[in-house]
Amino acid sequence: MKDWWKKFFNEIYLITDSRSVCDNDLTRRETELLENILKLNKNDRILDLCGGHGRHSLELVKRGYSDLTVLDFSDYLIRLGKKMAKEARCKVKFVRRDARFSGLKSDDYSAIFIMANSFGYFPDEKENSRILKEVHRLLKKGGRLLLDIVDPSHVKNNLKSISWHEANSDVLVCRQRQLEGDIVKAREIVLSKKRGLLRDGFYCERIYNKDTIARLLKTAGFSAVSVKKGVSLHRQKRDYGFLTSRMFVTAVKK
Repeated sequence: MKDWWKKFFNEIYLITDSRSVCDNDLTRRETELLENILKLNKNDRILDLCGGHGRHSLELVKRGYSDLTVLDFSDYLIRLGKKMAKEARCKVKFVRRDARFSGLKSDDYSAIFIMANSFGYFPDEKENSRILKEVHRLLKKGGRLLLDIVDPSHVKNNLKSISWHEANSDVLVCRQRQLEGDIVKAREIVLSKKRGLLRDGFYCERIYNKDTIARLLKTAGFSAVSVKKGVSLHRQKRDYGFLTSRMFVTAVKK
């Protein structure tokens, strides 16, 4: 389970999580929210960290932003993002790297965002902290960070040990979850009526409360930490896993 994220985000992920990551209307609402929270300017240099196929960056380009970089470890999602950007004639730079060791230039970005619960993948908290320290290095002085992570209260009060949903007419997704301390450990089984078993894998996610994430950010060098809990952006009231109720955290590089 340690490095589950290295192979998890592929074409199957886009099916199992399509109701969120392939929902254009939801992406527009998320983008509008991050625009407002980060107070973005059209000339900002922006980094979409752990950004997958860059759905938020593509939407920002459509809104007039011109300097977007998407960084993600998934080769599949990066290739897909490049294809989508080319088809939409959107100028977005895609980089396949580890978020802990981006190799990007220091003090270069006005704003960085990590959306859709893409933070907290490491059981070892030192590795999650390493990402925040890397973000701090990449931001200019006064640069802003936005973290979109799961609302801890919702998880602790509503976590189902077993959940099922139909991703589409062919694919059924079963998730078995358990909360151990501040880490949710999960098994995901994906079945196709036509092709049989598509996935039987494990993943984990660290859950942060307000004080813990603030302390982590301050240790990384950030100030002006602000937290907004209980944000729901889906139109319908269903179980959308970690994206059902969200916590938006902002911080500034001193």
